[in-house]
Parts: sequence; structure tokens; C-alpha cells
Amino acid sequence: MSILVDKNTRLIVQGITGREGTFHTEQMLEYGTNVVAGVTPGKGGQTVLGVPVFNTVREAAEETGANASVIFVPAMHMMSGALEAIDAGLPLVITIAEHVPVQDMMRVYHYGRLKGTRVIGPNSFGVISPGKSKAGFMAHRIFLPGHVGLMSRSATNCYETVFMLTNAGIGQSTCVGIGGDMIAGSSFSDLLPLFEEDPETKAIVMIGEIGGNEEELAAALMKERISKPVVALIAGKNAPKGRSMGHAGAIVSADGTGSADSKIRALSEAGAVIADSTAEIVSCLKKLMA
Repeated sequence: MSILVDKNTRLIVQGITGREGTFHTEQMLEYGTNVVAGVTPGKGGQTVLGVPVFNTVREAAEETGANASVIFVPAMHMMSGALEAIDAGLPLVITIAEHVPVQDMMRVYHYGRLKGTRVIGPNSFGVISPGKSKAGFMAHRIFLPGHVGLMSRSATNCYETVFMLTNAGIGQSTCVGIGGDMIAGSSFSDLLPLFEEDPETKAIVMIGEIGGNEEELAAALMKERISKPVVALIAGKNAPKGRSMGHAGAIVSADGTGSADSKIRALSEAGAVIADSTAEIVSCLKKLMA
């Protein structure tokens, strides 16, 4: 099976006529993703790489039966694109742009929850179920079909981990880019139950980082609902308090809230195996899946 995207995904690319939208549509098509439509206001009636372009998401969804959208537009336009996709009734909306204004993402977050749309991102590399479908910009050649579900706030740490997993012959069921912004459309806690229910996923990798309390919330959920083995890595152990480190959400408060120590303690108490590096994730999984 897998989660979020698979062979049944019928994908819309919002911003398909832009440089990034066109390039990554080509890559997704090459991978076998069923890209059924693109959307760029004012350019309806055109085609890009054989994909029909529509003026609105609603029109594209009604004409093609699309059930997901990936948004390749600048941060300033992300909110309007995401709200349009949610209004069109799409069950999955993936947002790629970084530096989306917090207030904009707050609107998208709450509207998506209200309408029953799962939002992934912003500042996300997307979602890939290896061998089935991808919606995003990840380098799909490093992924291998298998049984490890992976979710990460950091794209780089995810790619590093996947590359080593694949080289070790350990495949992945689905990999999800949570995104590194302060407000994420879907958290670790939202996705853990999906991996728990997926028969294809045998183990779960969670790559978190300093800032916020999502890892602590995920740890609380693990105690109640997650039976599958979880390997966790928390990046940013040496970051100084009160300073954002790369990602907008990667900031430890002056009182220590959001620190690596707090997250590692909570996850360890919940039964997660703690890895100190991406390489150690691989060795932990080898032991768990032996």
C-alpha cells in the first residue's frame, strides 16, 4: 500500500507553466506519476508536456477526477493557491514554497482542517511512495521500494538517510517532507497513525529538529497508539538558545522549550530508538528489522 500517494493518485500541478513547475512536472511524469492536469490562471487551454492546463483548480478537478495537488508557486501566492485547492475539495494538497508568511499558513492550516483536506508543507520536498508515485521535487533515483516509512522536517537529512538506506538494501514505503517552517500543515502526530495502519510499513523513521513541540506530542501519541518500531533523530543539538538555525521553525526558546534534550527524552520514554546521526539510523533499522 503506502500512504498519501500511490498508483491511484491523480495529480494537479499548480503553477505548471512556470520554470519550476514545468521542470518538476517532467520529472514526476518520468517517474510514472499520473499528472492529470496543470493550473495557471489565464493560461487555460494550453498543454505542458502533454498535460492539459486549466484556469482554476475546480475546473481541473472536475474535468480530470484529480485527487491531489502539488503547488509550485512563490511563497506570496501559496495561500491563494492552497485555499483554492481546498475549496475544490481535493483531499491532499502539498505546498513546496519556503518562507510562507506565518499568518498565511495559519489560514491554510485551519481552513484545511475545517474542510477535511490534508495539507503537507510548506517548505516541503513533497511526498514519494517509491516505485509508485511522487509529488514534489525529491531526487527519486535514490529511493527504493520497501517497508520503512520516513517523515522528516529536513529535506537534506531525509535524502542523506534515504541514500544510505537504499545502499544498504533497505527500501521505503513512503517518505514525507513535513517541512521546516513554524507552522506545518501536517505534523508527525498526524502521520504516525497512517504509517501504523499501513500494512506495507514495518518500521518508522522520524527525523525532527529543535524548535516547537511536535516531537514531544508525537511521543505522547506513540505511547497510546503506535506499536511499530520507531527510530528518531533530532537535529540541532548544539544550536544556541534564542537563535533560529536555518529553518524558520528551528529555534530553541530562552527557557529551553524546543530543545533537543527535551525531545530526545520524550521520544526515548515513548519507546523510540534514538539515533545520533543519519548513519546510525541505518544501523538501528538493521537491528530492528533483522
